[in-house]
Amino acid sequence: MSSYYIWTIGCQMNKADSESLSTALNEAGLSAAPNASQADVVVLNSCVVRQSAEDKVVGNLGMMKSVKAKKPGQILALMGCMVGARTEDLERRFPQVDVFMRPQQFSPMLDLLEERLGIDTEGCLSAVAPASPSVSSYVPVIHGCDLMCTFCIIPFRRGRQVSRPVEEITHQVDLMTRRGMKEVTLLGQTVDAYGHDFDEPCDLSRLLYAVHSVEGLERLRFLTSHPIFMSQDIIDAVAQLPKVCEHINLPFQAGDDEVLEAMRRRYTQGQYRELVDRIRQTVPDVAISTDVIVGFPGETREQFMETYNLVEDVGFDKVHMAAYSPRPGTFAHRRLPDSVSLEEKQHRLKALESLQKDIQEKKNRRIVGATEEVLVEGRKKGRWQGRTRQDKLVFFEHPSDMLGRTVEVKIEAATAWSLRGTPAKSRQPSHAGVSP
Repeated sequence: MSSYYIWTIGCQMNKADSESLSTALNEAGLSAAPNASQADVVVLNSCVVRQSAEDKVVGNLGMMKSVKAKKPGQILALMGCMVGARTEDLERRFPQVDVFMRPQQFSPMLDLLEERLGIDTEGCLSAVAPASPSVSSYVPVIHGCDLMCTFCIIPFRRGRQVSRPVEEITHQVDLMTRRGMKEVTLLGQTVDAYGHDFDEPCDLSRLLYAVHSVEGLERLRFLTSHPIFMSQDIIDAVAQLPKVCEHINLPFQAGDDEVLEAMRRRYTQGQYRELVDRIRQTVPDVAISTDVIVGFPGETREQFMETYNLVEDVGFDKVHMAAYSPRPGTFAHRRLPDSVSLEEKQHRLKALESLQKDIQEKKNRRIVGATEEVLVEGRKKGRWQGRTRQDKLVFFEHPSDMLGRTVEVKIEAATAWSLRGTPAKSRQPSHAGVSP
């Protein structure tokens, strides 16, 4: 039997793509190998959002040269955001690669498997739901992005926004739930733009109601959202649907209006603040996380302080932050000089990290003494771990197998990054149906 190995780096969309491809390869009769050197087919699922991620992909491509030399006939595939519409440059740089695949486009490799290995792959792509999904899993619902932020390469690699049909998504969620999934996160580069490309009116709130009706599903999340698409209907759905977790990821990227305009984000910091206030008024116990870039071309220290002040004022539950790095092919790379020094970027990043650490620590300490509902996702260093509905990481000890259980945990200690407690009891939530 032929075998495969998939290496993945990057966002949850990449992880979901790798799970789908793994399922397709299993359907074709291949088995998973423990490492690249033992596999007949090796797939590198790439990310280019950050230079560090692309460097790791390039490093692994270099390593695969020697692996392939020792294993004649091995098939090497490169997929993900490193692969654009044109592959001539990649073919020249990496002649060891046999096939290139853009995100979600598995057919080129399956066709090659038929040709090289004589494997019948017909029908493999019709069964893309993972055979053994994790307790908490991801389902892409919209691919691509139309917004063209000046710092982002994603629209060039993943293409225009294309939403999947509601029925197709609910069928996949239902199938994965029956296979053991308890919580699903609906994914998209701009997930709250879901349905805007349909001829008939549809949006993310309607999808949330549809997925909420899946029997056996306990929790429902979505990411990543864009402020201009976060409608009141979506906010109301979070408030009204019991299975939808009180957690919204809402990147703001920069706190200064001039920098936001240079990024083509299409909102002001005032509009962003008003949106956060409206979300908190509608969903009082909501946790809000965000993404921030420091050191964007032309950003002054005064403009950075607008970002710093916004983080301090809003009090986010989590902030994913990064120093700007130019990505070849983007507008910013072509037209905006990378004027902020690396030293200054690191200085700003450290200042923001220190601020957010204090914010998270204060927020988490307020939870000490409370009892939180935790869905157990795994075990680490002898302790069970899971997340609250607000996406906070919780650790606890228990002698029984708690994987997949929903546990009431009394929180006894907190750090900026996680909570620790003692389980009170476990249960299986019962959610009544809700109509839109």
